[in-house]
Amino acid sequence: MSNIVVAGAAGRMGRELVRAILERDDVQLTGATEHPDSPHLGMDAGLLDGNKSLGVKIVAGIESVSASFDTVIDFTAPASTRSLLKFAADNSKRLVIGTTGLDKNDLQMIKDTATKTSVVFAANYSVGVTLSLELLAHAAKVLGSDYDIEVIEAHHKHKEDAPSGTALAMGQSIAGAIGKDLKDCAVYAREGITGPRPDGIIGFSTIRAGEIVGEHTVLFVGQGEQLEVTHKATDRMTFARGAVRAAEWLASQSAGLYDMSDVVRPA
Repeated sequence: MSNIVVAGAAGRMGRELVRAILERDDVQLTGATEHPDSPHLGMDAGLLDGNKSLGVKIVAGIESVSASFDTVIDFTAPASTRSLLKFAADNSKRLVIGTTGLDKNDLQMIKDTATKTSVVFAANYSVGVTLSLELLAHAAKVLGSDYDIEVIEAHHKHKEDAPSGTALAMGQSIAGAIGKDLKDCAVYAREGITGPRPDGIIGFSTIRAGEIVGEHTVLFVGQGEQLEVTHKATDRMTFARGAVRAAEWLASQSAGLYDMSDVVRPA
């Protein structure tokens, strides 16, 4: 059985992760953390949303977790993730990372940590999104440069980074399939008189409104036809269940960097 700590347990995703752990009998919540100023410190993590008492108190930071654990699930913020990466590397703890808004230095830190312990890092923990990345790569290879490509994503108004990590992952999957680097062909903003659309670019559009959980559509637009690949998430539990599934899967893996395609791939 995997013993799991949820970082940011009182947050939007943290609460879903706690619920997802409680659904399964092959994992156990043994720790929960929050930032030092959180009003939820000292609360039982199981009671955040009216679930049963677990005897797991929310504490300030991973170093304060006293119970034994082997895996941390982290959907927090870049600064917190950096601290968790160092802790995991120094203490041989496994990590499942869903934090978005990470920069290239953070990504390198993830790679370095994965030389010492096992890490799953994915832009999205939905099985459907994982499959869509493969579908998009295949579509890009078949359609090639004859089709204009646009990525449209929508999320709730509280999301702080844009485009979403999932949208970027989709763009990277497409760009890699056609032999390009996304940083050389992505267009993230249009305003004013922009002129005709250049060939070979991948455009991104971002929507932030209300409580949209997560919607992503990729358009392949050619002469006389349009192909759309769309994924819509209607419940954050989709991501939470995927992350907990990844944590359980990680228990049998050696040190290395993995993503959700590894987790869902048939044995």
